[in-house]
Amino acid sequence: MAEVELTIAGRPYKVACRNGEEETLRQAGALVDAKSREALAGLGTLSESRQLLFAALLLADQIIDGREFEVPKGPDEELVNRTNRMAERLESLADALERTPVTA
Repeated sequence: MAEVELTIAGRPYKVACRNGEEETLRQAGALVDAKSREALAGLGTLSESRQLLFAALLLADQIIDGREFEVPKGPDEELVNRTNRMAERLESLADALERTPVTA
């Protein structure tokens, strides 16, 4: 048995599979992760279980509609951009706090 580590909805999971099925499992994990992020983006704050529920429902909807699945080829560009903007704001706040004199 092989073991693959997947990151879905921001959490790591170790999942066992048959030898030789690792890449298929990684692709399936990427689909579930993409749909969980899609659910979170569309619905706002969700618990982990609800985020995964909506990811499963979005995937099931695609299957029922007979739509093709697109496996993500890398990090979500919008998520990367949002993270970079947030990091810049945090750096700016940290700089401002460091320049502010402490009064007692």
